[in-house]
Amino acid sequence: MQQFFTVALPLLAAVTTSTTTLPPMFPPPPVSGPPPFSIIKEEPTSKTAIREVAPEKSKETKLICKGCSLYENLALDYFQERGIKDKNALATILGNIKQESMFVPNICEGGSRTNYRNCYGGYGLIQWTSADRYHGLGQFARKYGGSPSDIHTQLRYLTNEVQWKEIESRMKTSGKSIDRYMNDTYSWIGWGIHGDRTSYAHQYVNRLAKVEV
Repeated sequence: MQQFFTVALPLLAAVTTSTTTLPPMFPPPPVSGPPPFSIIKEEPTSKTAIREVAPEKSKETKLICKGCSLYENLALDYFQERGIKDKNALATILGNIKQESMFVPNICEGGSRTNYRNCYGGYGLIQWTSADRYHGLGQFARKYGGSPSDIHTQLRYLTNEVQWKEIESRMKTSGKSIDRYMNDTYSWIGWGIHGDRTSYAHQYVNRLAKVEV
């Protein structure tokens, strides 16, 4: 059996008021600063990668020997790295070495190919003959590493000898003739006559060519 309840609402009636009793409406006072709901623009989270490009290296020039052997060009590069740039000077150095050894580092006086210890006479690129210079090559190789029969060791030893150091500045002075440079090399090599060494120097001048590196 359903039951129904009747609820009196005197309280609701009591709180009901007329709109005429409400205070007048005024706009809210201004608020300093950004609006509470303004949209803030965010910075992008990902950044564009910047690739650093190294400045282009300026090209340099050097001399190569056209039609020459590996050892001839190794020697040519070596003396250029030491600061000798004049073509006649380089050709004179190459001509002297060719006359002494044909650029065969393990050649013994007379033409035989052998290791350093089995040679009794001039040996190597410039035919080191005197006892102090011949034994100096072996001592240099032991001290700094390398074989006394190797071209790299011999080139390093050659430019560490006092005989070379006495003329190196003259070989770095540009603008002289082959004959002048050849005279400068006399105390280094100790040659008796110009002979083929001068002819070789003139041949090298015609084979040396500039290239960009």
